[in-house]
Amino acid sequence: MDIFQIFSLLGGLAMFLYGMNVMGDGLKKLGGGKLEIILEKLTSNRLMGVLLGAVVTAIIQSSSATTVMVVGFVNSGIMKLTQSIGVMMGANIGTTVTAWILSLSGVQGDSLLANLIKPENFTPILALAGIILIMTSKTDRRTSIGNILIGFAVLMFGMDTMSAAVSGLKNSPAFANMLVMFSNPVLGLLVGMVLTAIIQSSSASVGILQALSATGQITFATAFPILMGQNIGTCITAMISCIGTSKNAKRAAIANLYIKIISAVLFMCIFYALNSLIDFAFINSSIDALGIAIVHTAFNVASTIVLLPCSSLIEKLVRLTIKEGAERNAFSMLDDRFLPTPSFAVEQCTTLATNMAYMVKDSFTLAQECVAKYSEKNDREIIENERLADEYEDALGEYLVKLSGQNMMSSDAKKVSILLHAIADFEKMTDYTADLVFTAREKRDKDVHFSEKARQEITIMVDAVGEIIDMTINAFSNNDVKLANRVEPLEDVIDRLRNDLKNRHIKRMQEGRCSVNQGFVFTDYITALEKISDHCANVAAAIIELNDDNYDIHNVMSHRKSSDEYREMCVKFSKKYALPFSASAE
Repeated sequence: MDIFQIFSLLGGLAMFLYGMNVMGDGLKKLGGGKLEIILEKLTSNRLMGVLLGAVVTAIIQSSSATTVMVVGFVNSGIMKLTQSIGVMMGANIGTTVTAWILSLSGVQGDSLLANLIKPENFTPILALAGIILIMTSKTDRRTSIGNILIGFAVLMFGMDTMSAAVSGLKNSPAFANMLVMFSNPVLGLLVGMVLTAIIQSSSASVGILQALSATGQITFATAFPILMGQNIGTCITAMISCIGTSKNAKRAAIANLYIKIISAVLFMCIFYALNSLIDFAFINSSIDALGIAIVHTAFNVASTIVLLPCSSLIEKLVRLTIKEGAERNAFSMLDDRFLPTPSFAVEQCTTLATNMAYMVKDSFTLAQECVAKYSEKNDREIIENERLADEYEDALGEYLVKLSGQNMMSSDAKKVSILLHAIADFEKMTDYTADLVFTAREKRDKDVHFSEKARQEITIMVDAVGEIIDMTINAFSNNDVKLANRVEPLEDVIDRLRNDLKNRHIKRMQEGRCSVNQGFVFTDYITALEKISDHCANVAAAIIELNDDNYDIHNVMSHRKSSDEYREMCVKFSKKYALPFSASAE
């Protein structure tokens, strides 16, 4: 094998790995995070977990990606350790699909069917279709399909290039002697394990073995231990990903390692024990790409059948290895393992941001109770919510900035922009609920009391703010543009309410029916209420403008305020939250 053949082999390997990466990314984007959401929600049953793990891995073409995602699920508390074991076993089965696809390169025959399924005949067509889709696409979905086709074509071209580069080794005594060394079970297992750990893909390492099988010098005795080692080597990605995670996430990664080691050792012991008794005739026969795919699949299916009933014992072993530790923190859902799957990461961020929004609603309700009748318990809870909202904004903001750097679909990019707008406004809203508590403290300390009429007036504004908070949260959590369009008209009505209440207050002060202390408390109260509604309007405006692909919020709102529909909503809310006709004393 000369230097140019080595270059050709390395170039084929580069195309193979690149094609697999492009195809995998396209498949993930096409899934739009739905596969991960299904995996998250439907794994309570062990058999269902195995099935879903196999299906998801077969679709995204990476058991490592599935396992890393599972470690992230366990780390964030979405999935239990027991559930993760079945999914990881299923991932081992799903990853065998790649080997079956690659085995097409070994198809022989001159029939029409044989020619149709030969990669050298159909991959050029796929490559052409893929590039046409990418160049003419106006949607993310078509671009993703194009990338999948291009990735698959490049993968198969790389496979053919590797096979052609090593074809000259079929008559090489040195290569044959090296392969005889690898037929040693321990050495073969170590070679497969190290190779897979380096390239971090069992599918790719199996593909390399299939390419080498084109020389005709790969025997079953050589392939079997290498395949066992490749199964163990693929654990390296999950082991790296569990660094710095919760105890349960580390347990999930260790469970994956134990499954691979136990299955490899168990089946090697059984196989070589039987071989010593029976002396398998096929063990020194050459194996082709199809044979490798069959052995790979049979091993993973058999190991799942044997080990799945023992999953509770594996869990106990893992728990003995890693003892109980501290509870996970509130932001463990923001796991960096989710970043390569932006759609799912966005869903995680939306869940946390929605929790933040409901925190605003809870604080607002507690604040009204506190103003009506001061409560130290409510006071502490509101201030704690305000502190926690600051943490939410920092954690979510940092994670969303990381997420913005990922290659994501335009719909996900819009959601990230909406989230970045919203979390800042939710945090400010908790600041103003804290201001309401300060007002409640001042009201208590200065022994300020509002008259019945004044309380009725303030209640009208409180009810309006309560409704705008509810509308904003619902519009945000459901990305409901129609509901978001109702927020700004109500905010306009709240602004007028604030002005009317302030004018009535000034009139009462001029007439001597309101003290200075009452005036300060009253003004602070209605100002905080109005500020909350302002930030609700900001969230709604972000939802509207980003869904309309219009990033000029002032033009958007100016255009809307001149519409008949907007004026009709303003009239409706004005009637609903009308103040009593005459000014009342405090």
